[in-house]
Amino acid sequence: MFSPTLLDHFQSPRNAGLLPNPTAKIEVTNPVCGDVLQLSAILENGRIAAVRFLCRGCTASIACASLLTEIIQGRELHELNDINADSLSTALGGLPPASAHAAHLALDALRALLHRLRPTS
Repeated sequence: MFSPTLLDHFQSPRNAGLLPNPTAKIEVTNPVCGDVLQLSAILENGRIAAVRFLCRGCTASIACASLLTEIIQGRELHELNDINADSLSTALGGLPPASAHAAHLALDALRALLHRLRPTS
């Protein structure tokens, strides 16, 4: 049902935990399934210098959050605009239709984090 890549991210999540003194911290929820994803990041010189997540949710949500942190760490904010739910799903070896919400939750978290990190004019 789940790909080896997805199961690896679930069983050995990358960047899980709390991040002391983050530049920004957000939390998003999926009211339908009840999954909750928290992202925190440190921004230095326009780059995500550090990122951590906490997730209370299904296998796919934890895996998507783990993958998302790997993708965004070290990258500049403008490089993150092309990430979408399909690219997250593909990178995990595909998500079953019943788990597609997990990639959307991760994407919602990324968008909220970027909104918090970008300076307002």
